[in-house]
Amino acid sequence: MPMTRFDDIYDRPDPRSYFSELGALGYRTPHHAQSVFRGLLPLVGLPEASVGQSDGPDGGVPGTVLDICCSYGINAALLNHRVTMEELRERYASPEAAAMTTAELIEWDRAYYAARRRPDAVPVVGLDISAPAVAYGRAVGLLDDGFAENLEVAPPSPALYRATRGTRLITVTGGASFLSTHTFRPLLEDRRERPWVAAFVLRTGSYQHIADGLALLGMTTEKDTTRTYPQRRFTDADEQRDAVASVSALGDDPRGRESDGQFHTALHLTRPAAQAASRPLRTLPRDG
Repeated sequence: MPMTRFDDIYDRPDPRSYFSELGALGYRTPHHAQSVFRGLLPLVGLPEASVGQSDGPDGGVPGTVLDICCSYGINAALLNHRVTMEELRERYASPEAAAMTTAELIEWDRAYYAARRRPDAVPVVGLDISAPAVAYGRAVGLLDDGFAENLEVAPPSPALYRATRGTRLITVTGGASFLSTHTFRPLLEDRRERPWVAAFVLRTGSYQHIADGLALLGMTTEKDTTRTYPQRRFTDADEQRDAVASVSALGDDPRGRESDGQFHTALHLTRPAAQAASRPLRTLPRDG
């Protein structure tokens, strides 16, 4: 039996169904990812010799983030605002939110996020195949720019290519199993300073095909083998049984993770080979 799909919740005009359905299963990968991303931002895009040296009090100047499979801008919400995943779940499940039209919710959210904007917020560009989700993220101010494009089937539009020229970090917290180098390659090649790619990947699938493709661009992918991150609870026993079997087939141990009732992800970090050699993943901050 395949993994349960939630395609319909991404085509709604606002994120209430997203938080209702995934929230009921304890979905929290974006929650775990944000401190990892914040730890990486001061380091990304720095020349090899300066990695680890400080250009300021926090070690460097953060740049634009490109969030792939951004949906409604949830990663941008958590990265750039003083909010938590649980607070958002409760907000969108509230009677007040339920009584609103999408237009009213957008106005409500625009004020909410503006009041909680972090002083160290960075520009975020969103990429997703769902036009309604991207439109919402832009409307409430979570995404500085957003594009509803599928790079698996077509190259990036000139507008997307221009908007991502200053990207220093590419983030993925969901959807990696649907991606290949077709999505990443045009966003990385022909760039003078290639951005890093930080992807939280379900342990039920392999990221190797993407890592191999990016290696052709002179980039090294490291997997964090020191810890995993709970994603969500299983929808039923069949989904759990398949997940345990998939993880075991890939050579990982499901005990204490998938065997205990939850999907888990692992962090994969791709960087130019010289930067990866200069400062291995095990030495970088990743306190998600």
